[in-house]
This record gives sequence, structure tokens and C-alpha cells, in this order.
Amino acid sequence: MDGLRPFEGETDEVTRTVATGTLYGVGMGPGDPDLLTVKALRILQRAPVLVHFCKQGKRGNARGIADAIFSDPSREMALAYPYTTELHPEHPDYVSALATFYDEASDKLAGHLDAGRDVAILSEGDPFFYGSFMHLWRRLKDRFPVDVIPGVTGMSGCWTRAGTPITWGDDVLTVLPATLPLPVLTERLKGTDAAVVMKLGRHLPKVRAALTEAGLLSRAVYVERGTMAGERVIPLEVKADDSAPYFSMVLVPGEGRRP
Repeated sequence: MDGLRPFEGETDEVTRTVATGTLYGVGMGPGDPDLLTVKALRILQRAPVLVHFCKQGKRGNARGIADAIFSDPSREMALAYPYTTELHPEHPDYVSALATFYDEASDKLAGHLDAGRDVAILSEGDPFFYGSFMHLWRRLKDRFPVDVIPGVTGMSGCWTRAGTPITWGDDVLTVLPATLPLPVLTERLKGTDAAVVMKLGRHLPKVRAALTEAGLLSRAVYVERGTMAGERVIPLEVKADDSAPYFSMVLVPGEGRRP
């Protein structure tokens, strides 16, 4: 058994009464729906409430991945962020608005869970890796049963599609958000064997400068929308422009021990 309990109307070998629903954090993988795990697929097919994050007026990427699995609007709940790139993440208004957003979203989900309905939150990549799911998990984990289903991370999907082994031998891998200040990015890059730089967007020029200063530009690989439609993989030093969507990252493969 994998821990997935029967939903309403189903029975197990042992009949039992469930007072509340279970909160599932479902790793949706890097984009290709074929990379969903078997357990994630089962939950998506059966959970009565399917939650996904999105921008105002748009569908989230995690929901797009699920198009291959279900098309029942009655089970869906969209959680639209109050801000995305409009304010800096450290701006007081941004912090306050996001905290209120997660508090209110948690209250909505608690209503379903209290009523005995399982809730599955669709999470791009892995739920516990830079995921919005974690903010709801932190607010609900002490009140309801939780089951987190790991997923293939975006970076794993990207280095696989790039045909680039990321670590060899004793290589140390560092994962960096591009939102860090230039001096911090540069110093971290200088001190590692291999690196993944995520959350590029408008920060690509800064990342390029940090890689150049760290002497790593020639090894850097730019991957855009890895495993998805419109995928693009090129050496960063030949990328002529500084445009980068949210679903892009830079890989710096290690050069460690190879027997």
C-alpha cells in the first residue's frame, strides 16, 4: 500500500471512518505529463478538489500539465496570486499581500478538509522545492493529514533534456535563485563545482555577469521551458539577447572525477 486512502464511496480491506480529508501536495514534474509519477496520476484522477496556483486571469503551468489527465472544472480551484513580478519580493506590500493570500487560501482549503474532502495541490516540479505549496502546508500540516508526493524537479528535467550530466565524482552542486545580489551570486559560483541558477526572468544579465566574473560562462548552458513545448537549449555565451521567461534556468555542469 502506498498510503493513499480510499476516497468517498470507496472501501478498504478495513472499514474505517475518516473525520477529515487529506491534504496532498502533488509533484507535477518539470512539464512533460509523461514524467508524472504513478501515485501522482492516481491522486489527480480521484481527488475531489484539485487546487492550482496561477496569475490573475491565466492558468498556471501545473494546471497545464494536468490537461492530459483530467478536464472536470467542477473539481478545480484556482488560487490567483495578488502579485507576481509587480513588486520586489521584499517590498512590505508584497509580503503583506502574500501572507494574506496564503492565510485566506488555507481557510478555503480547511473548509473542504473539515468536510472530509481530500484536497490535492498541483505543484510544479517537486512540492518541497521552491514551491508555493509549502506556504499552505505550513499553515495546515498540524490540523490535517498530509501526504506529499515528490516530483521530478525542473532542474532535473532541464539537465536531462540538455544531455548534460550535472555532477561527477565528488562534485558539489549549488542551486541559486537569480534574485540574489550580483556579489552574492558571483561568490557562490566561485565556490562550487557545479551550479543551477533558477528564476532567471529579468535577472539574466546579472547572472551572465556573475558567471563571467566567476570564470564559468564558457560552461554555462541556457535551458528554456525544459521538457515542454517550445523547449530551447543553447550555450549561454551564444545567446544574443537577455530575454528569459520564468521557466528557464542556467546549468553549469561539474568537471569532477571520471574513471
